[in-house]
Amino acid sequence: MGGVDQAFVQEPEQRPKPSTIEVDGIPVIDMSVSGTGGIEKLASEIGNACRKWGFFQVINHGVPLELRQRVEKVAKAFFDLPIEEKRKAKRDELNFTGYHDEEHTKNVRDWKEVFDMLIEDPTFLPASPDPDDEEIRTYSNKWPENPPEFRETCQEYCREVEKLAFKLLELISLSLGLPANRLSDFFKHQTGMLRLNYYPPCPSPELALGVGRHRDGGALTVLAQDDVGGLQIRRQSDGEWIPIKPIPNAYIINIADALQVWSNNLYVSAEHRVVVNSERERFLIPLFFFPSHYVKVKPLEELVNEQNPAKYKEYSWGKFYVNRTGSNYKKLEAENLQIDHFKTPESE
Repeated sequence: MGGVDQAFVQEPEQRPKPSTIEVDGIPVIDMSVSGTGGIEKLASEIGNACRKWGFFQVINHGVPLELRQRVEKVAKAFFDLPIEEKRKAKRDELNFTGYHDEEHTKNVRDWKEVFDMLIEDPTFLPASPDPDDEEIRTYSNKWPENPPEFRETCQEYCREVEKLAFKLLELISLSLGLPANRLSDFFKHQTGMLRLNYYPPCPSPELALGVGRHRDGGALTVLAQDDVGGLQIRRQSDGEWIPIKPIPNAYIINIADALQVWSNNLYVSAEHRVVVNSERERFLIPLFFFPSHYVKVKPLEELVNEQNPAKYKEYSWGKFYVNRTGSNYKKLEAENLQIDHFKTPESE
């Protein structure tokens, strides 16, 4: 298999093909606006992107470039450490923060290493996905000793990108015809996390994926992509995999499952994946913006009526999250939990 362990090999129909598709359709949205008219126009642009693509890029977003460069620098410094040093901060069964190199997507191992950290420390989550288990568990971050500036830099970066996530949440609310703060209460004790993704060069990039096809489970993802690229999204119109071209200092935003449910399918949580290459290492740094563990996710009542009934049954975000998190690090006999499992008959 060309030097790639069988655990990484994708099924033939999922393997990446040499891409010749060049697409400029994924919107690039300038957030440097002022005044009521400017905000309304910005919200409208974001709404159109959420409907058509589920993805867009933002520029002039307010996150300092110098801070982004610092977090990229400490990420590289950490992943360059010897494996024994990295594994001192390895995740375990009871705490999913820290270093890991055996993540599975769709039951195939991803060609990458990761480091996960919680935005809120501590974060509170259900102890298990069992609906009858009411125990709440406390999670805290696991930090490496090196590089010494790792913790402080990542925490500072989380705070700045979190501000952007809240700003985007308000604009998405406005784009749905709702008050700017309509979704804010869902995030009072948010459970989100920052992930550092490292993709080493792969000897057989035609067989493996950095991350297999998937949809994000939370509300929003705010992603820093380096100049190597590799992120691809599945175009709704024809199912083709479309690369998102890197734009310097832009953030890639994607709508995730909870927002698709809140919008009652007005907005789409698009399937995406990450390809690797044989020559260059790559870094992707997503911030996953998740609701509080006690939030019940269901279509917003303002967007539901007789002509447009609710397309999803209510589910617990905390239980959903714990179920998904537990399944990412082992091979399962069945697909992990998806929002499709909560569809109502009216959605068909």
